[in-house]
This record gives sequence, structure tokens and C-alpha cells, in this order.
Amino acid sequence: MNNSRTTTVDFWFDPVCPWTWLTSRWMLEVQKTRPVQVTWHVMSLAVLNEGRLDQLPPHNRELMGQAWAPVRVLTAAQETFGSQVLEPLYTALGTRYHPQQLPKNRATIEAALREVGLPEHLAEAGETDTHDAALRRSHQEGITLVGQEVGSPIIAVPGPDGGERIAFFGPVVTPTPTGEQAARLWDGTLAVASTPGFYEIKRTRAVGPIFN
Repeated sequence: MNNSRTTTVDFWFDPVCPWTWLTSRWMLEVQKTRPVQVTWHVMSLAVLNEGRLDQLPPHNRELMGQAWAPVRVLTAAQETFGSQVLEPLYTALGTRYHPQQLPKNRATIEAALREVGLPEHLAEAGETDTHDAALRRSHQEGITLVGQEVGSPIIAVPGPDGGERIAFFGPVVTPTPTGEQAARLWDGTLAVASTPGFYEIKRTRAVGPIFN
């Protein structure tokens, strides 16, 4: 595998998902050891689960209700200030939601906005559907690449020799790999994902998310 050429990576995330948080931190680790350039995109588990909420466990149904506001605010921030604000705002939100275990409410969103220097009034977007069309477009772009039977995150990279993009869900891993371990996982993930006809590796999760 040629590790000298820059790989463009598209990463779709929902900030309320703890597993996505761990994968996103891994992606940042990969950037330290491999020539990758990441573009961040918003997807929505609330949108993904529309029409099947009654099939979800009570805890997940409650989470879907909480999931609308942060993705709406992220989308509003992107539309107002550009895509470059997504990663820092996601980091500020995710740090509060996951390692700090703060409530998924407006006060937490406002604190994240303050941290990254964005106006607090953007939190108002979480309570309206003003930016839902843009949110759904971003979500659909990722889902179209992999299909409906996935969740967050979605990663897409160029195919071998610059061919059609390869997209996949995950990887799901805990705790976040760091250093050379992160790099090896990246190399292996690309090798597996680029194999024609390959679809799935999976095993039962024995532990929950571990936030270091």
C-alpha cells in the first residue's frame, strides 16, 4: 500500500453517538501518522430512524429526540461560517457529551459554541427545522454511498487508482487506537474496504465505549 500519497477522506458523523466519537478521535490520530485530509460531514441518526422509532429500545428512542438539536446547530454553523467549523464544534460538543457526560441540552450546545468562538444564538437553530433541508442532503449523501443498513459514522475514500469512491460504516472500536496502532488499523481498514465484493466483519461487543 502506498502511504506517501495524500488520501482524501469524507467522514459523516452524528455527535450524539459515543461509538462515532471514538472513531472520530481515531481519525484524528490517523492524521498524525498517515497523509490523509479529512472533510467532515453531518449525518443524523434521528433522520435515519424516522418511521421506525417504535422498533427501538426506550433509551434509544429518547436519544433520537435529543439528537435533532446538535445536528441542526452543526448544519447552521456550517451554512453560516463554512465547513471548517464542523470539526472544532463537533470536538467541543462530543467532549461534553461523551467523556464529560454532560446533558444533551441547549446549555451544553451554547457552551460548545462559546468554546470555539461561534455565536451562542446559533443554538436557536436546534429548536427549528430551518436547516433541515441541508441536514438531510448531507445525511443522504453519506447514506447513498453505503445503504440504509448502517449507522454513524460513515467514511468514504477514493477507490484504487482513483476509481469510484469506497464507503463503509465504522470501524467500531474502543478505546480509541493511538499512534502506530491507529495507523495499522487505518491501513488494514483500507485494504479490507477496497477488496471487491467485501461486505462485513463483525463480532459481538463485549464492552461499552471507553473514553480515555
